[in-house]
Amino acid sequence: MALYAELHRHLGGSVVPRILWRYFQRSREDLASKFDAYEDFEDFYTRPRNTLDEYLELHTLVESVQTDETLPYFVYRLMRGAYVFENLAYLELRYTPYLRTPEHLSQNDRIEAMRSIVEVVGRASQLGEYPIVTSQILCMHSRLPMEVNRAIVDLAAQMPQYVCGIDLAGGDNHYGDRLQEFIALYEYARSLGLNTTGHLYETPAGCHPELLPLLMRIGHGIQIPLKHPELLPEVARRGQCLEVCPTTYLKTGTLQDLHQLKVVFDRCFEAGVDIAICTDNAGLHNVRLPFEYESLLTHDIIGFEELQACQDAAFRHAFAWKYEQRPERILNQVLRSQPDTVPGVPLY
Repeated sequence: MALYAELHRHLGGSVVPRILWRYFQRSREDLASKFDAYEDFEDFYTRPRNTLDEYLELHTLVESVQTDETLPYFVYRLMRGAYVFENLAYLELRYTPYLRTPEHLSQNDRIEAMRSIVEVVGRASQLGEYPIVTSQILCMHSRLPMEVNRAIVDLAAQMPQYVCGIDLAGGDNHYGDRLQEFIALYEYARSLGLNTTGHLYETPAGCHPELLPLLMRIGHGIQIPLKHPELLPEVARRGQCLEVCPTTYLKTGTLQDLHQLKVVFDRCFEAGVDIAICTDNAGLHNVRLPFEYESLLTHDIIGFEELQACQDAAFRHAFAWKYEQRPERILNQVLRSQPDTVPGVPLY
């Protein structure tokens, strides 16, 4: 069985529509009542949007119900699906902890409450029955003030048992007016020894070269090979990896056709730039990671050699992956945990 590493998956966008709908029916009738039936909700939740901003509004729907009390419910089902249906050996979950704290609290109290959120997600994602190596990436956010974003960086540094890096989310088209602030935050994070990634060069309006040297991985980054290929040699020299999420660009209106990604892969492979294929928001898309690989293959965007290179790159650039956790050892661990035989059927 193939084992995958997922480097770019949002906690909010990971909730598949059926799971979210069942939660609404059981606990949030006010939200369920907005739709006549599940099919209406699924259509609303998964249909393409016209812009990235419109797409990101869907995150607020899930963030509003992901509290310290409900997060174990969502995380358990996320991990179960990732193991059973996706064969994930490694998963980095990213989210903004501040947006999971109670809105009625003061800013200082919400900052204090973030620690509990990280602990809840950390404990809920460590499941013996679904042995996936997992860690968290804490996201700063373009809509949050400087003091909150700095507190997120501090929290990431204080909780290495659960957190492997930081990110900047909220739409790369909104960074411009606060660019110096975000540069300072990333410089601070690097001074603390934190791993760094960030949503950047996803949209034509989100191309900020000043941030590139501060990132170890680039969240999306597709506009570099598409519009700014002159940057690829420097990206390769720094050993940066692009976290490419194919379905996202169709859902956000960033690309009109999946075949536009062929230029991205061809130019990156030619320049020696690694790509990790990711889902971004598997629930919002109703698409799991193996399908992202299959879709790229069947559309002749990559071949099997390139597929293997992307799979290897995902493990190589994972922030919390170690040699002793490489895929074949995870597989052996899983096999050893099973009975030697299934009734009437040899296991080996």
